[in-house]
Amino acid sequence: MHSNSLSVLARRASRWLGACAMAGAAASAAAAYPDHPITLVVTYPPGGTLDIVARLIGPRLSTALGQPVIIENKGGAGGMIGGAYVAKAAPDGYTLMIDASNHGQNPALHSKMNFDTLRDFAPVSLLLRVPNILVVTPSYPVKTVADLIKAAQNPDGPRVYFASSGPGSAQHLAGELFNFLAHTHMQHVAYKGGGPAMVDVMAGQVPVMFASMGSSWTHVRSGKLRAIASGGTERSPSAPDLPTIAESGVPGYSSYEWNGVFVPTGTPPAIINQLSQALAKVLKDPQVAKQLADMGAEVVGSTPAELDTFRRAEIEKWKKVVEEAHLQLD
Repeated sequence: MHSNSLSVLARRASRWLGACAMAGAAASAAAAYPDHPITLVVTYPPGGTLDIVARLIGPRLSTALGQPVIIENKGGAGGMIGGAYVAKAAPDGYTLMIDASNHGQNPALHSKMNFDTLRDFAPVSLLLRVPNILVVTPSYPVKTVADLIKAAQNPDGPRVYFASSGPGSAQHLAGELFNFLAHTHMQHVAYKGGGPAMVDVMAGQVPVMFASMGSSWTHVRSGKLRAIASGGTERSPSAPDLPTIAESGVPGYSSYEWNGVFVPTGTPPAIINQLSQALAKVLKDPQVAKQLADMGAEVVGSTPAELDTFRRAEIEKWKKVVEEAHLQLD
């Protein structure tokens, strides 16, 4: 055999042995996982819904995995600061990210990001969904979705305004989705946070809001807000008498604020599956399920593949809405 052929065979054998060694090392690491503390990065500041969920599941995830789970908040820029941090982390299963619905909305809203949502993150589990609900000032004459559509389509009537926690927020996009599907022309009013927006809706300064059920349902129960319809695909177990927007005359409408767990791309599949199964176990804890239900959340606990399908659909949906509304945040 010629020396050149021998050289080629030697190089191929070396590459094969190297690949085997890397696969063996990855398998060994996955088999030993976890053997030291895990960091769960929260992409929003302390005190918000995402932070509350992280601190609810963190201790139980620690018990399920047998290692401490450290909560680390890296909030700002609609989740993109935390996202950029996790995208650069080692893909070893020791840095997790709990993200919100902005995960599927930011790619539509921003042309320049420090990471690629689909390329840089591997999905682990969709934890929960909280439907946005259409609420109005109690004195506002709108009583149904049909009433709102009529008011917001009337060229001779007063302009209909809706409030949100800020440009590009989940509440903002929920309203723009309504405009898109119902062919209405409501005007967005942006606030610096969901709290101030809701205060003004309760006071009648702005009559309409597509608010998270978790933050608004207490005010609905107290009579400070009136709920018109839910943004879920089905009626919420927490409010079975509240119709959905879709069944009330806007087919296809669906708007949730959701929380999911992701890891850096390249994390071994065995570790991803272990994390997904551990999270499913945590979500079945009766105390966890009750606390999430009290927040208006629908517990999901998906597989990695199911979360991947879900987030891709979210990205495509919000791209269409953003294009229709001519929104761009950079």
